[in-house]
Amino acid sequence: MNLKGRTIFISGASRGIGLAIVKRAAADGANVAIAAKTVDPNPKLPGTIHSAAAEIEAAGGRALALQCDIRDEEQVVAAARRTAEAFGGIDILINNASAINLTPTEATPMKRFDLMSGVNVRGTFLCTQACLPYLKQAGERGRNPHVLTLSPPLNMDARWFAPHVAYTMAKYGMSMCVLGHAEEFRPYGIAVNALWPRTVIQTAALQMIPGVRPEHCRTPQIMADAAYVVLTSDAGATTGNFFIDDEVLRKAGVTDLAGYSVVPGSRQLLPDLFL
Repeated sequence: MNLKGRTIFISGASRGIGLAIVKRAAADGANVAIAAKTVDPNPKLPGTIHSAAAEIEAAGGRALALQCDIRDEEQVVAAARRTAEAFGGIDILINNASAINLTPTEATPMKRFDLMSGVNVRGTFLCTQACLPYLKQAGERGRNPHVLTLSPPLNMDARWFAPHVAYTMAKYGMSMCVLGHAEEFRPYGIAVNALWPRTVIQTAALQMIPGVRPEHCRTPQIMADAAYVVLTSDAGATTGNFFIDDEVLRKAGVTDLAGYSVVPGSRQLLPDLFL
């Protein structure tokens, strides 16, 4: 099974892990709709929906750049509709967009709290809700529909809450969507899974984690390759999982992960949050 001709709706993906995932899918000839806010270049944060679309098409796919605030119901519903109109449906939803702010309670402005809750929880739920009718149709047509959310395994250990309660709540909200939707959508043959990195990944979000250096990180490609394995699996038999990237690859027969290290041969890889 591959992703040729499959249509992916992804939130975010102007850069980083999300872009790496859809470029991997584009190598098969997938169609990709990028629903994100960034349309103008930012010298501090490279990548826009248009540059991402160009990279996807250069990789072999077809791209649709959609300026969209995933917190806005009308915008998300319209983006899903435009995607289905352009490509004939939606087969895969990737809930990639996420806001991060690793601050304790007193140092967390409510504006940041609202942003994280709005993007992470509301955005994930809303994108899923808007794409669901098309994913149901994909199931009826035997197109192996998947929802993949980039969120961690649920872990109620207080050490993951205490340093940054607001972020943990928002991120776990995404994971709770996975838990509930996997069971809710099971009758429709729609797989719902989460994917999370074992180690810190070198992305723009890395700036939020003090003291992390390149030798501590893997590249986004490990998440892209792991996501590809999940998205090409049988939706009927692969749902409700909280996958870790390197576990997915090892199970798929990839035993040498050294090539994913930013600094080849580094033995200083740091585990990501929540693991």
